[in-house]
Amino acid sequence: MDALEFLYNTIPGRLVLRPLIGRHFSAFFGALMDSPASKSLIPHFIKKYRINTAEFETGGVRSFNDFFCRRIKPGARPVCGDADALVAPCDGLLSVCSIKKGTVIKAKQSRFTVASMLRDKKLAKSFEGGYCLVYRLCVNDLHRYIYFDSGYKHRDRRIDGFFHTVRPVALKDVPVFTENSRRYCVLDTHSFGRCVQMEVGAMLVGRIVNHHPAGGEVKRGSEKGFFEYGGSTVIVLIPGSDLSFREEVKAAMAEDREIFVRQGEWVARKNPV
Repeated sequence: MDALEFLYNTIPGRLVLRPLIGRHFSAFFGALMDSPASKSLIPHFIKKYRINTAEFETGGVRSFNDFFCRRIKPGARPVCGDADALVAPCDGLLSVCSIKKGTVIKAKQSRFTVASMLRDKKLAKSFEGGYCLVYRLCVNDLHRYIYFDSGYKHRDRRIDGFFHTVRPVALKDVPVFTENSRRYCVLDTHSFGRCVQMEVGAMLVGRIVNHHPAGGEVKRGSEKGFFEYGGSTVIVLIPGSDLSFREEVKAAMAEDREIFVRQGEWVARKNPV
């Protein structure tokens, strides 16, 4: 039994878990990862997760968090510029679910409603018949994320909560995406209408750092923000059903499994009118 299985699947583990998913512990751990001493953890992390450092800018790293939030080198994640293309905002394991009236979204083992995730019933209703794309980031993934389309970004909305892990061991029994700390914005996009892009914190992720939180015009491919240490999730809500998903994504949807995608690559295209 690994540590997460102990924490989520045993009674003693759940007693230990409670303080670990709280804001104070996450902030404390984040401060440790910001300290100069944490830099000593980087070589082991690179080796353990087989990180290709040639893709990233690693100059000026003063702490583990500096390395964890590393920037991608120019050209390493080209962004599809086709107007009809829905692109991945981040590296991660993608799950796609339809949003149907009167039903809950099923993302891997987790079940939740759009209204409970957004805490906005009116906004949630606008996505009935659309899609929910869940990008689950692992600790070895790039933890910076971009805007998936150009348009007008409304102000950030902040929902405080816990910091459960986003790994399947927790998704199975905990409504993670309605309990975890999260940030989201409404995007009036050029290609897909009024959408939502959300960032969900996870265990040991005390900080979701978003740029220009007050809103304004944004451009597809420009950086929206980044996560500090830990695994995390980006969720995109798209209204309507006029999308054709890439064949590999479509196959994963049919088998109810995740598929790894890279930031900037297209995952679906808008059907012609």
